[in-house]
Amino acid sequence: MVSQTAAPPAPVDTASPDLLPVYAPGELAALAARHGLTVSGARPTLGAYIRQLWGRRHFITAFATAKLTAQYSQAKLGQIWQIMTPLLNATVYYFIFGVLMNTKHGVPDYVPFLVTGVFIWTFTASSITAGTRAISGNTGLVRALHFPRASLPIALAIQQLQQLLFSLGALFLILLVFGQYPRPSWLLAIPALTLQALFNTGISMVMARLAAKTPDIAQLTPFILRTWMYASGVMWSLDTLLTADRVPRLVLLALECNPAAVYIDLMRYALIDSFTGAQLPPHVWAIATAWALVCGIGGFVYFWKAEERYGRG
Repeated sequence: MVSQTAAPPAPVDTASPDLLPVYAPGELAALAARHGLTVSGARPTLGAYIRQLWGRRHFITAFATAKLTAQYSQAKLGQIWQIMTPLLNATVYYFIFGVLMNTKHGVPDYVPFLVTGVFIWTFTASSITAGTRAISGNTGLVRALHFPRASLPIALAIQQLQQLLFSLGALFLILLVFGQYPRPSWLLAIPALTLQALFNTGISMVMARLAAKTPDIAQLTPFILRTWMYASGVMWSLDTLLTADRVPRLVLLALECNPAAVYIDLMRYALIDSFTGAQLPPHVWAIATAWALVCGIGGFVYFWKAEERYGRG
């Protein structure tokens, strides 16, 4: 009789989907919590997010400085273009609006008036334009590394502030040439620029989130900014319109509360002798502070709420 040895049992394929245990959604969440697992790329709490940003403050400032240095690295004049660009814009606006359209009529110290408006407006416009590219223009960085995404629009806003501070030397020189000498009111430029920087950063973060989802916004932004510039009294005095009886009251109120015009007027009041407090809207500092806080804090929270979606899709 031939003895037969029983064959060993075949190995069980534990990787087969049919043999894996089936969990209900609630059971899976409990299992993940029991083993300390979290959702990959989940949005942190607002407090934790702020702490992460503070921990990367050196990266943010270094990124801003590097972007500023590289901005005109291919041009022969290099960083001189940081000053030349707003000056050339001011020159063009002077001949078109000041001379051809005669908007300088009735505006004392028109050149300091115009140059100050152009420099301060450029700060806001450049911050918003940079914000539209903060996420969409750094997709590779966003997908490759884990860091709070707000670092990018904040860094780009700091870059524009650095560029403005670099250009203020030219602005002060022009003021001196046209008889505007340093006086105590020049110190008011510090809180005015601080509030404007906070406002610009908040709007930059709003635009960063919108453009990350809808890239076409970057193509629409220049037209919006151009319209906003004309309504902000960069090249002409809003007083001529605010005193006109034919303009509806709601339009006058919108012009008075226009944040770009408010920050421009505060800088003109600080730097130009002939621009007096009578030309400022009522409660101008309260308006400037409100815009800075609402847009700065609101823009930050709005950007944070989409933190886990940046770089995906």
